[in-house]
Amino acid sequence: MLQKGDKKLTHGWAFYDWANSVYSLVISTAVFPIYYETVTQTESGLVNFLGLQFNNTSLYTYALSFSFLIVAFISPVLSGIADYVGNKKSYMKFFCYFGSLSVMSLYFFEGVDTLWIGIVFSVFASIGFWGSLVFYNAYLPEIAYSDQQDQVSALGFIYGYIGSVLLLIFNLTMVMKPEWYGISDPGLAPRISFLTVGLWWMGFAQFTFRRLPYNVHNKKPHKDYIFRGFKELQKVLKELKDQPVLLNFLTSFFLYSVGVQSIILLATIYGKSEIGLSTSSLILTIIVIQLVGIAGAYLFSTLSKFIGNITTLKITIIIWALASLSAYYLDKDDPDVQIKFYIISGFIGLVLGAIQTLSRSTYSKLLPEDTMDPTTYFSFFDVTEKVAIVWGTFIFGLAVSITDSMRLSILLLCIFFVLSFVVLSFMKKTKYVR
Repeated sequence: MLQKGDKKLTHGWAFYDWANSVYSLVISTAVFPIYYETVTQTESGLVNFLGLQFNNTSLYTYALSFSFLIVAFISPVLSGIADYVGNKKSYMKFFCYFGSLSVMSLYFFEGVDTLWIGIVFSVFASIGFWGSLVFYNAYLPEIAYSDQQDQVSALGFIYGYIGSVLLLIFNLTMVMKPEWYGISDPGLAPRISFLTVGLWWMGFAQFTFRRLPYNVHNKKPHKDYIFRGFKELQKVLKELKDQPVLLNFLTSFFLYSVGVQSIILLATIYGKSEIGLSTSSLILTIIVIQLVGIAGAYLFSTLSKFIGNITTLKITIIIWALASLSAYYLDKDDPDVQIKFYIISGFIGLVLGAIQTLSRSTYSKLLPEDTMDPTTYFSFFDVTEKVAIVWGTFIFGLAVSITDSMRLSILLLCIFFVLSFVVLSFMKKTKYVR
């Protein structure tokens, strides 16, 4: 078994980002939202689902909210199983396969007549993706020492950016030039891209599964482990009362996650519906964001060594707030709106990976040094993020259904960034985090 801190082990762990980030880019951010918005367009803007009528965009945001609500609920169960049975990797595999197979099932979503397939399997894919991350994130303190975790965490996001961009570029050529691949039906190309995402995710994950340890602490199965997850979550919640620094960070993390994750999930729909950008322009913009994100992850990871994690996080939050506020003022009738959208996207790309990798590594550093159950703490971390996404996507969808516009939603998300900055400003420095 590879030892903690070994480069083969840390690179093997980070490579799961290469495998699964194609889901977050192609399905959550780029191709699927645009495809969904295109094939569900109706004259009234309404679609039927479960006997009810919804604005098509609102229905998608509600589906996302529902999927994250499920993940938030099952995360304690998953962490309890992993902690008290000792087979964290087995459950990581299950959710990886569940998610990748669900993504491939989106191939059968062709329009409003098969809307249920698009909604149901996008929910399943989201559960698979985020469920596997509960276990993936919990491995970080077990495979890397405290002084390695910033770099290892950043390495994961960098692997993810590179791998997902490579597949997205391939999918982009297929969507824009289907004739190159002998595809006569333009609507078939995006659906084939969903198949490639599932195969990529499942296939490259095998590299990580071969290198990750099975049971680091040699735990033996416990009884009632399903409910132990909730008990342990309650225990963490009680312990937070005696850990004001960690509580302060989690509060800020919740607030800025409402904005960050909602923008990641819904930016392309905003660009298509509110700004009127073409599919090719949106996907090219996303590729640029990913490439800038690689530089941003390196830049802010290095910057944190000199000015500390908290100050660096505050800088990223300021940039997120300004970018979302700028997006609110974009006008589709402005002749320069596309250039302005690109500039805003560039700034988002700069801090996209940075805020995620710093959040993960900062939280890991703030965990009690004597804890033997990092999975439970990371489960709490994941639940916090998922509840934030539920709030963000639900608020976004509700504002769209009321105003029939996404602009108010963007402004509301900006407020969450401001609040998170204020909360983080009261956080005290620690031995490992400053």
